[in-house]
Order: sequence, then C-alpha cells, then structure tokens
Amino acid sequence: MSGLTPAIQWLRSSRRGHVALLAGLVAAWLVLYRINESLWEIVLFGWLGLVPEQRLSETLRFFFYDSIKIALLLSGIIFLVTVLRTYLSVERTRALLAGRREGIGNVLAGLLGVVTPFCSCSAVPAFIGFLAAGIPLGVTMSFLIASPMVNEVAIGLLFSLFGWRITLIYISSGLLIAILAGWLLGRLRVEHWVESFVYETKLHGQAVDFSQGLSFEQRLQMGAEEVLSILRQIWLYLLVGIGVGALIHGWVPTNFFASYAGPSNPFGVLVAVGLGIPLYSNAAGVMPMVQALHEKGLPMGTVLAFMMSVVALSVPELILLRRVLKPPLLAVFFSVTGLGIVLIGYFFNVLLS
Repeated sequence: MSGLTPAIQWLRSSRRGHVALLAGLVAAWLVLYRINESLWEIVLFGWLGLVPEQRLSETLRFFFYDSIKIALLLSGIIFLVTVLRTYLSVERTRALLAGRREGIGNVLAGLLGVVTPFCSCSAVPAFIGFLAAGIPLGVTMSFLIASPMVNEVAIGLLFSLFGWRITLIYISSGLLIAILAGWLLGRLRVEHWVESFVYETKLHGQAVDFSQGLSFEQRLQMGAEEVLSILRQIWLYLLVGIGVGALIHGWVPTNFFASYAGPSNPFGVLVAVGLGIPLYSNAAGVMPMVQALHEKGLPMGTVLAFMMSVVALSVPELILLRRVLKPPLLAVFFSVTGLGIVLIGYFFNVLLS
C-alpha cells in the first residue's frame, strides 16, 4: 500500500495526474456502457436461467439494462456539461446571441438537437447547462424537444423500412414541433418558472464566480459534485419511472395498441400518444414495435405520433425535469409538445390516406 501512496498523491496534486485520472474514468465509462446489455443477458439468461423473450424476462432485462444505461449517460453528460459551462460565462453567451432575429435561435437549437444522439432523459443535463450559460429558455426548449424526437437512429431505420418520403415527413414534423413549441414558450416569458439554482454553479456548496478564474482541478471537482448532487436527488424517482416503463414494455403487447389505436378509432392518435408517453425507450428500442404496429394496419400518422411520444416524452424525463422546472412550466412543456405530436399525427394520417 505504501508503494501506491506517491502515485495517489500524484493523481490528486498534478495537472497531468488529473488528466490521467480523467482518462481512466472515461475508459471505464466506455467499457461499462459497451458491456451493459450483454452483461445483463449473461446474468439473467445464463446465471439465473430465465428464458429470453418471455414477459418477465423482458421486463427485468429492460429495467436493469436501462437503469444502468441512463445512470451512465446522466453521469457522463452532467459531468461534461458542467465542466464545459465553466468556460462559457452567461455574459459571453448573451453577447453571442445579441442581435439575432427572434426564431433563428429556435431553428439553430432544433437543428443542433437533430445531430445530438440524446434520449429524452440524457438531453436534460445539456438543457440545464444551456440555461446556466445564458441561452434563452425558449431556444433551449427547442433543443430539449428536438434532441430525442428527431433521432439519427430512427432516421436510418425509417429510411430502410419505409423510404425517403416517410423519413422526410418524420424529420420535418419533429423539427416543426420543436421550433414552434420553443418559440411559443419563449414568447410566454416564463423564465420565473425555472428553479433559481439552475443559473448557479457551485463548488463545495458555494456559488462560483467565473470572473475570478478556475483551476482545472476545480472544474473537474465541480463536474463530479454536480453528478453526485443530481443523482442523489433523483435516483429513486428515476428507478420508479424506468420500472413503470419496463412493466408496460414487457406486459402490454402490440395487439393492445392495435386494438385501441387502430384506423377504426377516430381518437387513435390520442390513444397512441397517451400509451406512448409511459412506454419509455430510445428510438432504436421502439422501432421494432413501430414496424409491428404498421404491419397490423395502424395509419402511418398514428405510428409516427406513437414513436414521437415514446422518445420525446417519458416518465423518467418528467421526473428529471421537475428538478429544474416548476410545475406550471413542466405542465406547459408537456402539453405543448404533446399537442404538437397529436396534430402532426392527424395531419399525416390525412396526408397519407
């Protein structure tokens, strides 16, 4: 143990030590993220002897795999965003945005959301970082909606399954929802419905003055403290939310969706969106169900609305956002986004009929 002491002191005290420690943590994060799914398959189907594709097996696999995946994504993104925002002051960000025409920021934020591979939960830490850096609330909301809704995985899969026309409809409709919803929320001037702590970055529990300058060690420490702070407050609620999604994922068959959201039901789009919100998944995870529902005769607008509600609105996301948004703004965000998805679903059912 005594031989390790100098190495530990070097890791803690020198800049190179901090970089080496960070590189090691990043490598460990990447390994854990890569083996997460196969690890739980070995545990559940190998060691415990559960049968794959059974309802209980699928529920347990979804719960454990998604819990670890979301915890890893949250930890990595919260840490990265916290460290990056220490280099970008509120004043500097506002200066960059000054003079831009209203609505341009929403378009740019929506496009940024398209190229960032975040699910609804992992987009929340980036959302917090953008607000803390001084980006207007409405613009940030456009990113928060577009990032999970218009997913590059879904674009590739939709193109391979349904062709360019449906894929273009998916991209344009998702962007339209994100841009208009963000613009509307920005016009409502509801910044007072954001929790005040979002605009503060703390070190050892004290607000940080970035004008004084920070050491590299302090920036890394702030990232680690923010990770622990957020996970400590939301871990139980996150597990409950993922648990609800896992139960629905494993126990509600596609026939149930086809029966209640089929073409004979004029409220099919509403039903699809209502069922999709608690069914938490990413775009890749929901695509097999999207294909199955389409093959069972569900209209394409209903299927698109279902997919958008699954990836853009979720119970875990609601729990995470409640930490930063007060209930009125949270209700407005979900209502505006949900209404936009419903309208897009009905519009494209008519367009493609």
